[in-house]
Amino acid sequence: MKRILFFALAACLSTGACRNDGFEATVRTAVNRQLRAYPESTLKDLYKNFFQDKFGPGHIIADTAGAGQYLRSELLSYENIEGETAEPTGREGNFYRVNLSVLKTGQVPYEVYFDAFIRSVEGIQPPSVKEWEREWERIEAVIASMRLGLPDYEADRGEIAERFAQGEFAGHHSSRFEASYSPHYRIISKEIYEREIAPLLLPD
Repeated sequence: MKRILFFALAACLSTGACRNDGFEATVRTAVNRQLRAYPESTLKDLYKNFFQDKFGPGHIIADTAGAGQYLRSELLSYENIEGETAEPTGREGNFYRVNLSVLKTGQVPYEVYFDAFIRSVEGIQPPSVKEWEREWERIEAVIASMRLGLPDYEADRGEIAERFAQGEFAGHHSSRFEASYSPHYRIISKEIYEREIAPLLLPD
């Protein structure tokens, strides 16, 4: 029996079958999903996606009135509608990026959208900066193993590390992403999106 267990363990280790690949698998899925939709993404853009999955919109809603004014001004600032209507964030899909196109096309009333956005802050229990830094290191290791040839990879990696060293953690889209896709969206919790927003959207 001991010999059988020994050889079974050896086979498991040699093939990697006994590793807990759940984390890696979800990272790879999230990365591949973003790169299919936005092939010009850099490491900074991937970081922002995973960051949003942990922190939601909380870091940008310090002033509700100001957030409303900014949203209205953003709606007036562009005409062309680009990007997916809604897409899950990160590896856990805790939130959705919901395109402002749903307001432009009148599918979702402004009040419903904005209220969903504001309430998406409720109940968030984000990790500490140190905890998030450790998780990001695991995520980035998986991304590195994928050998994606992302542009400006080392520069982005260094910038992210420097921000952590300064006790900062918020992510921003790269200038390459902004120029290629002109993103316009807000982060809404998965529960609120699926219950209140998704039923209002027109079928494709």
